[in-house]
Amino acid sequence: MGIVAAGERLYATRLPPLLTEPTVAEMNKYFPGIGRIEYRPDAGPEDTLVFRHYNASETVHGRTMEEWMKFSVCYFNTFRYLGSDDFFGDRTHQRSWEDASRSLDNYKRRMLASFEFLQKLNVKYYSLSDRDMAPEGDSFDETNRYLDEMVTLAADLQKQTGIKPLYYSADLFSHPRYMNGAGSNPDAHVFAYACAQVKRSMDAAKRLNAENFVFFNPRDGYQNVLQRQFFRDMSHMAQLYRMAAQYRDKIGFRGQLLIQPKPADPRRHQYESDAMSTMHMLRHFGLDKHYKLYIKPAFSRLTSRPYEHDVYMAAAYNMLGCVDASDSWPEFNATSDICAQDMRDATLVMKCVLEQGGLQQGGFTLGGRVRRESTEPRDLFHGHIMAMDTFARALRNAARMISDGSFSKSVQQRYASYKSGLGERVEKGSITFDECEDYIRKSGEPQPQSSRYEHYQNMLNYYVYPPRQ
Repeated sequence: MGIVAAGERLYATRLPPLLTEPTVAEMNKYFPGIGRIEYRPDAGPEDTLVFRHYNASETVHGRTMEEWMKFSVCYFNTFRYLGSDDFFGDRTHQRSWEDASRSLDNYKRRMLASFEFLQKLNVKYYSLSDRDMAPEGDSFDETNRYLDEMVTLAADLQKQTGIKPLYYSADLFSHPRYMNGAGSNPDAHVFAYACAQVKRSMDAAKRLNAENFVFFNPRDGYQNVLQRQFFRDMSHMAQLYRMAAQYRDKIGFRGQLLIQPKPADPRRHQYESDAMSTMHMLRHFGLDKHYKLYIKPAFSRLTSRPYEHDVYMAAAYNMLGCVDASDSWPEFNATSDICAQDMRDATLVMKCVLEQGGLQQGGFTLGGRVRRESTEPRDLFHGHIMAMDTFARALRNAARMISDGSFSKSVQQRYASYKSGLGERVEKGSITFDECEDYIRKSGEPQPQSSRYEHYQNMLNYYVYPPRQ
């Protein structure tokens, strides 16, 4: 989900308080001079406030682009990140709606600016947490009063615009109480606080009609193996997940429950480090039927795996629920949250999504953030447009790859030996070691078969970089 918004400090210039509750009628206030972003396929290289490829109503592979991708703006990285570096510099992004304080007025202005941005970007979803919406108070009750007030405002703006959350979550990592984790915290008091916070956040998710509820657990892991009891920690996390599934049913919330794996950063190691470890934990504790995964492909890079790795791994087990359309610098072993721009990587992701029939209640969160030195508000549009165009082109590429059938034919040929005889029995799980030994005695040494790696990569290039017409 990203780092804590270190730019929210109290020394910034104060803005005047809101005299009235903001309404959608004011939604040309914070991004003046920028209208609704239009689709213009003939746009030139410097026309960066239009979509060259994303055409929401265009039908691709049986559905519209909007239906396939369900783009959502990440509230945290778009509106809470203010251009601060943890150790190397203070806030650089000066926004007309933002005074960097934790006042409710500031949170209201921020929300109004976000809805103006969403409308002009022509996106119908946003994604956020409870602490994105409202600040911490001096007590649990005061914190929840702040949250209730902001949820009321968001619900009103949603009613006026038709925009709603793709996902909602509970921030179980920013506050110092969670420095040793939330669900895995060795202190049962902190565990109880996390559960109470999730309960309130699920109430808000239902009220806002969120499509999904996401768990981010960047502090649930360890720095030193001598300080933690691994199975005990993960069993406590599973108990939190079990209670969340029970509470979802109790209140009638229909959102899909999701978990986002991440290998490290800020913890040295996080328990839910990748798709496989997270799916194993869910299955071990009997929770896999309640949860799917929210994959951020950029996190695969942190483990030196391909961008698309966890997307395909989750999809293989029917556990892919949502995808984060962002990236990280490949040479930088930490989360850099750049706006997606790699066509090859995005094409592989979209091929997987199309082959599984879409993301159902999930979608694509635009989780990139503009660079610290990108200080103009319009830069927010440039980054999001680039990511949406990247995945729109990738969608077309993937649709051609599937409809042409070349990859499917080649893969089927590779696995042809499993269609009959011994291979068919392997597929059905009806063969023994003794029978395998008998087969080898009769058939002899297998002949090596080329993987034709270069052939497949060459084919991929054909779709990612199509020949000139």
